[in-house]
Amino acid sequence: MIRLLSALAAGLVFGLGIAVSGMGNPAKVLNFFDPFGTWDPSLAFVMGGALVTTLIGYRAIFGRWSAPLFDTRFHLPAVNTIDARLVGGAALFGVGWGISGFCPGGAIPALGFAPWPTTLFLVAMCGGILLARWLQALPRRRIA
Repeated sequence: MIRLLSALAAGLVFGLGIAVSGMGNPAKVLNFFDPFGTWDPSLAFVMGGALVTTLIGYRAIFGRWSAPLFDTRFHLPAVNTIDARLVGGAALFGVGWGISGFCPGGAIPALGFAPWPTTLFLVAMCGGILLARWLQALPRRRIA
């Protein structure tokens, strides 16, 4: 139960941060990607703040604790190679973010601001996830 409550608290803090920073508004995000038009640098400040907070948090937590408070171990990625799958996925993420103005994490809190466009984005994103999983499950044939 405490794990669920801590996850809820973390989600509420994240959602509040998205709301306060205005990053739930796709127009604000899209303005960041328009340097020769209505450029808005606030996304860079939000990302910079997140990076600094993460850097400090990782140093403090991983330097002192062998496990998180409410779990038996840290769940970190096991793979650290940069391959075509990672680069392709990152590119697809960036293109989707640039086209829609929605980041997947920021889209959930945005449901309160713009329910219809956000729901459409989330449905399309879930469809893309299901399609990617289906494609990954297909048997791969080797070309001799």
